[in-house]
Amino acid sequence: MKAIKLSISILVVLLLNSFSIKESKSPNNEFSKLRKIDNKAFQAGEKLEYRLHYGLINAGTASLAVEKSTQKIGNRELLHIIGKGNTNSSFDWMYKVRDRYESYIDAEGIFPWLFVRDVDEGGFKINQSYEFLQHKQTVATSEGKTFETPEAVQDMLSSFYFARTIDFSDAKVGEVFTITSFVDGKVWPLKIRFAGREELKTNGHKYKTLKFHPVVQTGRMFKDEEDVAVWVSDDENKIPLLAQGKIFIGSIKMEITKYEGLAHPIALIE
Repeated sequence: MKAIKLSISILVVLLLNSFSIKESKSPNNEFSKLRKIDNKAFQAGEKLEYRLHYGLINAGTASLAVEKSTQKIGNRELLHIIGKGNTNSSFDWMYKVRDRYESYIDAEGIFPWLFVRDVDEGGFKINQSYEFLQHKQTVATSEGKTFETPEAVQDMLSSFYFARTIDFSDAKVGEVFTITSFVDGKVWPLKIRFAGREELKTNGHKYKTLKFHPVVQTGRMFKDEEDVAVWVSDDENKIPLLAQGKIFIGSIKMEITKYEGLAHPIALIE
């Protein structure tokens, strides 16, 4: 496992270096035409930690971190986002999870240039790397395939960070927001439905929150779309505080345990 993770880290560095050098020499610099948005939601140094529950069982932990990257694509600054999820050793006998996701996103446009996925879930393993050529609107995969994609398409991890830059101040209950993403070799419209504003108590604190229902495929794990809910802080950070879902064989929950490096004060009531 350590050898696999080291190989993936080397691959990331090589891909970024070769791509950056190649494109910086191009006489027709297309990078200035790429999207720029005013991101006030997150910054380098932000760290979020979560506890995972399966029913009443403390099943594992998850974390998200934003780091400033020393790499560039052309003249574009990058942020390195790392997501991890692990089941506790006491839960491994039931369903062992060792997941790591990495996304190198454009600091100005909040879209990905490189995505790496290294997951082991119950013995089912996936190792992927996607090179997003945003100026060409294509994605090159580690399997040697190339796909055409829309402008500023997202990956699984960057979608969450882009969603945090959306202004929900005038959102109406029932309104659906769509984020176009490239997942498992396909372009997917990831959708979230706004369910309103609520006060939420989790991990011993009360917060002002925005509640959403991800638009999920029903009939497999979930009976109904409203079986899955996510509460994010009702402030400029918009960090997830609680996510929970009812599945056919029980319930799952992810709640915040620690946050640091936020760009703004959090909407804490008590």
